[in-house]
Amino acid sequence: MANITRRSFLKQAMAWGPALTLGRPAPTSRNPPADRDPSLPRRKPNVLMIIADDMGYSDAGCYGGEIQTPHLDRLAANGLRFSQCYSTGRCWPSRTSLLTGYYPQQVRMDPPQGPLPSWTRMVPQHLKPLGYRCYHSGKWHLMGAPKPVADGGFDRSYVLHDHDRFFNPKNHELDDRKLPPVPEGTDFYVTKTIADYAIGFLQDHAREHAGGPFYCYLAFTCPHFPLQALQEDIARYRDRYLAGWDDIRTRRWERLRDMGMVNCDLPPLEADVIPDWNLKKEELADKIGPGEADRAVPWTQLTEEQKRFQATKMAIHAAMVDRMDREIGRVLDQVRTIGVFDDTLILFVSDNGASAEQILRGDMHDPAATPGSANSYLCLGPGWSSAANTPFRLHKSWVHEGGISSPLIVHWPARVASRGEIRHNPCHFVDLLPTVLELADAGEPAGTPPKPGAPPLPGKSLVPAFSRDGSVAHDFIYFHHLDNRAIRVGDWKLVAKGKNGPWELYDLKTDRCEQKNLAGQLPQKVRELSDLWRTCEDRFRTQAGPAPAKKP
Repeated sequence: MANITRRSFLKQAMAWGPALTLGRPAPTSRNPPADRDPSLPRRKPNVLMIIADDMGYSDAGCYGGEIQTPHLDRLAANGLRFSQCYSTGRCWPSRTSLLTGYYPQQVRMDPPQGPLPSWTRMVPQHLKPLGYRCYHSGKWHLMGAPKPVADGGFDRSYVLHDHDRFFNPKNHELDDRKLPPVPEGTDFYVTKTIADYAIGFLQDHAREHAGGPFYCYLAFTCPHFPLQALQEDIARYRDRYLAGWDDIRTRRWERLRDMGMVNCDLPPLEADVIPDWNLKKEELADKIGPGEADRAVPWTQLTEEQKRFQATKMAIHAAMVDRMDREIGRVLDQVRTIGVFDDTLILFVSDNGASAEQILRGDMHDPAATPGSANSYLCLGPGWSSAANTPFRLHKSWVHEGGISSPLIVHWPARVASRGEIRHNPCHFVDLLPTVLELADAGEPAGTPPKPGAPPLPGKSLVPAFSRDGSVAHDFIYFHHLDNRAIRVGDWKLVAKGKNGPWELYDLKTDRCEQKNLAGQLPQKVRELSDLWRTCEDRFRTQAGPAPAKKP
């Protein structure tokens, strides 16, 4: 099977019939320039929503990282970076917010409890009545609406359900129809393929729907575990991380401060905080090898073997981010080719902070395999997760800043005049759908009215912040995942770890890194914010309603 290439596999998928084909070469005619006659009706923008998976706040170059991300950096240099954008802290809840505009608790998705409420509308069901074509490529992970076309309303979709294999996934679909498993020994790589399908959909759009707007939801699965990357990509970072995670954290923090992204001190590592479901130290040594490390301890405490192995793991993580950026560049080139780059709103986020998880799934791990290859199954672990989330505390699944802080890059040449500016306006993923809807509506009557029983979308449009920082105010921003709880009101944040964890109170204006707990000094503020959190929690659960009874 080694002679089967990624290209030949894609051709085989195309052979399923016209309804399942990828695109053909598209015309290259250009749209009118961004400074067209203002008396003409304003064109609805295309939207390219790009999502990374478990990428840390400071991984990208434009957010202080040393990983080469020239395409993201160029978008940031010619657009906006938001310094205080929040996810929900975990994969499927964040994707719920991105796709529905609701907090996941409002639609029974954290924890997942059956299908979405009948009143829920997803992005395409808002945009298609306004003339949009909608495309999806990559991760889905929305259990309450498992089919992107049938449930989500997308016109075309390539979905990857296999989150354990980058080289030979076994479970993926094109337009809700199963594709054959990818055999071992090919040049197939998931990150490339996700970009391939997006490019094909855009080519078809230009050929068959030229002049009409599109929404493209481009959801990469990297750098989520397993750490698997192309060996030529790993080679670019092979020895880069021998300096250790303490050095990388310090350098990233310094760059972020110099950029004006943060103004807090770098917190110490927290070796005592790891996911409950991680493999134990002895299991890691047995199943992975003596180079594995189960805690975020100072780099100097590691053995030389551990240092080498840990540096290799971070090199793979960096290679995955690097490759994603290259594939983003290919998609952006396609948007340019079809002549709509200036009229395309591009949004880039990560679904949560970097992960401290250390588990085994899929085909498990072969200690004899080359690290990063198809037969290896490695996780980033808490040491490098702490570095990836610099300068913040904790990791994916927690709702301290390290788990929920996401980059947000906004690029739109036709309407965003600012270039390379930072917005410190706090925002949340629930704000992105209202933003898109305001721009898509373009002053015309809205699309289909809300379904009966649907609560108002909780987010705020960020359009005012495109031109002026601090112009979008939130009554609150709410968080809850795995008993980790938080609420932010203005610069005050109340947060707790676990079901029995005490409330901690921070003034994020001066302490975004959550090091000066003011709960003991301001008990009234704690009571005020904890009461508000409880009110939100109860209201959102009531809005979602009970899960439907399971069919016998």
